[in-house]
Amino acid sequence: MKTIIIGGGKVGSNLFRTLLEKNHDVVVIERDRETCLKIAEDTGSDVICGDGTDYDVLRDAVIDEAEIIAAVTGTDEENLVICQIAKFNCNGAKTIARVNNPKNIQLFKTLGIDNIVCSTEVIANLIEYELDKNQYRIVSTLERGSMVIAEFIIDSGNTWCGKMIKDIVMPEECVIVSILRNDNVIYPKGDTEIMDKDKILIVSNSFALSEITRKMHRRRF
Repeated sequence: MKTIIIGGGKVGSNLFRTLLEKNHDVVVIERDRETCLKIAEDTGSDVICGDGTDYDVLRDAVIDEAEIIAAVTGTDEENLVICQIAKFNCNGAKTIARVNNPKNIQLFKTLGIDNIVCSTEVIANLIEYELDKNQYRIVSTLERGSMVIAEFIIDSGNTWCGKMIKDIVMPEECVIVSILRNDNVIYPKGDTEIMDKDKILIVSNSFALSEITRKMHRRRF
């Protein structure tokens, strides 16, 4: 499996080194000559010095044989252009883009980038989880952290306690998957009542999860 990494900064160089150690067929493209020389010296591998948005440079890296294109420069615009070039010139190659500004995530998704990694969003999610971890726990993550499976434990002071599923207002991006009650798994329907000590499994994105947490733990009057 041939991989092309565009961007030789900390992210790109560490990714390049890791894949080399695992004996992957990988090449890195970096426009800064000094950075190229350092990567080549550290890894003992050839590095292509050039602009990753230039198709001639990508062709030197044999882009038409690549199965994975990872654009990890420090500029969102460059990463988007690189992935678009790959989409038009590589048959079936998977594109991975680093996104520095979370506001650009939706644009990247709309334009068909296969995988998007935003370190800002990941760190924000981790911080938010640490702040709220006494209210729920993350069971698993999906779509590189953009979706989560979370477990909430219901208590008598919870606003959901004693309500039926159909009476609970939730964000559209949120789905109740199952309820664990006295070691029995319940697949909820509209008339399923949520009870004290229930463990509820929810699939949600990070924004909706925060909204659920706020609403669920409001003081009951």
